[in-house]
Amino acid sequence: MMRGVLEDAANLPRPWAAMARWLRLIPAPVLVLTTVTRPGPQLLGGGKPVLVALVALAVLGNLSQLPQLRLPRRLVRTGLLIFVVTSCLLTVAAPGSSAFINPLLGVHWAVRRSTNTLATITVVVACAGQITGVLLRHDSAVAAFALVLGTVAVALSGLVWRSREARTEQTQLALAREQQAREEHARAAALAERARIARELHDVLAHSLAGLSLNLQTARLLLAREGASAEVMARIEQAQRLAADGIAEARQAVAALRDDPVPPHRRIADLVAAVRLEGAAAADVVVDGTPRELPAEIAQALHRVAQEALTNARKHAPDGTIRVVLEYRPEHVVLTVSNTDGRPAPTVVAGGYGLVGMRERAEQVGGELEAGPVADGWRVRLVVPA
Repeated sequence: MMRGVLEDAANLPRPWAAMARWLRLIPAPVLVLTTVTRPGPQLLGGGKPVLVALVALAVLGNLSQLPQLRLPRRLVRTGLLIFVVTSCLLTVAAPGSSAFINPLLGVHWAVRRSTNTLATITVVVACAGQITGVLLRHDSAVAAFALVLGTVAVALSGLVWRSREARTEQTQLALAREQQAREEHARAAALAERARIARELHDVLAHSLAGLSLNLQTARLLLAREGASAEVMARIEQAQRLAADGIAEARQAVAALRDDPVPPHRRIADLVAAVRLEGAAAADVVVDGTPRELPAEIAQALHRVAQEALTNARKHAPDGTIRVVLEYRPEHVVLTVSNTDGRPAPTVVAGGYGLVGMRERAEQVGGELEAGPVADGWRVRLVVPA
């Protein structure tokens, strides 16, 4: 019974649990000290060599029960049976020793840890060994009955511990499932709330910005017809660009809340649509190849480079034609933004964010950026591995 308490390390603090696991080594020194040094009267032939052999086998069987050795399950069960059998033989070979304790420990281990078949065999062997020792020592039947009763009591205590551990394991499993269910419920509630916020953003903010952009476009056309000043037109165009950028950002926020990231070709198409909506320049987008899912950093780099290139095109060539081509190749994705107005591109002064920022983004994702004048305009070309 005390052995079972020491083995029940599940509810002990970590240092005490480790000590309880190592207490499986107690039977080995007990066997050596009580059997070899004080063997008592010999009831088996062979003398010391037989005792030493039995003790060695019992010690090996004892060591096989250490969980720290991580032995195969079959070897652990075999070692347990060897420990019980040799311990019973030692009680016969050295009746004056305290080796009779070890079969009881073996019975407790077998009932608590092993299969029902091995536990039954262990109990039968232990009882037979105890009775045989009593008969060879010519003890009374009361002694034999007491030893058998003690063996059965130890087996029953092992069953109690086994049942308790099974209930504890089932309780822990039920608690783990309940915790998992609570986490899934909380996750589902969070997703539902994010979906609600996404719907609100889409139905209110995005639609409002779209209406604002259309009204600004109408106001710009009316002001242009009435001959408004350049400053007023610039303000209207700036407000229209802000509204278009807000629409794109609102769509990205909705997609992020829904855990449904917008693919690069759609994000770039939204940017081009915003350019067309402003009416400042003719713009179109072409997607070559089959779109596929890209890493987040690659998609972000494509989006930001396209955004910066389109901004520069609207700023420096507002009357030109913008063409965006996104190519999905087997190992690369190529983005080309070109604007043409029939005139050579002006020299670009280095040092601003424009080209420097785009090149930094390209380098961060292992890509290459080419930007420079062409025969009738300007071209930006980004190649990224994906």
